[in-house]
Amino acid sequence: MNKEKRSLLLEDGRRLDGRELHELRPITMRTGVLDRADGSCYLTWGNNKIICAIYGPRELHPKHLARPDKAIVRVEYRLATFSVDERKSPAPRRREYELSKILAESINKILFLEKFPNGTIDVFITVLDADGGTRCAALTAASLGLADAGIPMNGILTGCAVGKVDGKMVVDLSDIEDKEGEGDMPIVMIHNTGELTLLQSDGKLTVEEVKEGLKLAETAIGKIYQMQRKALLAKYSQIEDQLDEIDDEEE
Repeated sequence: MNKEKRSLLLEDGRRLDGRELHELRPITMRTGVLDRADGSCYLTWGNNKIICAIYGPRELHPKHLARPDKAIVRVEYRLATFSVDERKSPAPRRREYELSKILAESINKILFLEKFPNGTIDVFITVLDADGGTRCAALTAASLGLADAGIPMNGILTGCAVGKVDGKMVVDLSDIEDKEGEGDMPIVMIHNTGELTLLQSDGKLTVEEVKEGLKLAETAIGKIYQMQRKALLAKYSQIEDQLDEIDDEEE
């Protein structure tokens, strides 16, 4: 006997978490959270909690993997054992390897790797709490970490997933919407150029729904990009305030 599928929208048209169809979950971002990393970011996105550490550019070991014309980007995306409903094995899953590769391909699009021949840039992303949309959130956090490390970039990656829930296109899917909805489409772009670096689709979406999803994602990404700018500026504003305090003390 087939179990009746539950509705993911409330009677008033809102989603199960109370959001409007095109409303983002609460997002916070902080850079420079790890002293021993060259750059870092801590991001919360709904119930997602992600920390990212950047090391490099630095010499690559073993040296036979190095490229004489440019640096390589190595990404390690991991889910903490306690990040999902059922405790996962500490050993990385195949999906984590796949996502690490996908995320590295996006990051390659924004870095001037030719400036660092024979080098590597290592990106470590750990999902402490997973609640849908982690790949978009991970790239959003990684971009802030790379900028925090001072690595030359031609733009910042910003991502947001859209999808279909009860026949309607929605923005920023939660975990339950991702799993039980009719389709999802993670999208990541370089905001200042509009270039897409990640576009995936799962489920059944019509051509018109894909077009609508792209427009919704672009609008949402614009809002998230402004949050990224503020997070980066906040760190340097704090440094400027500290320098002003030192000057006042010396006077």
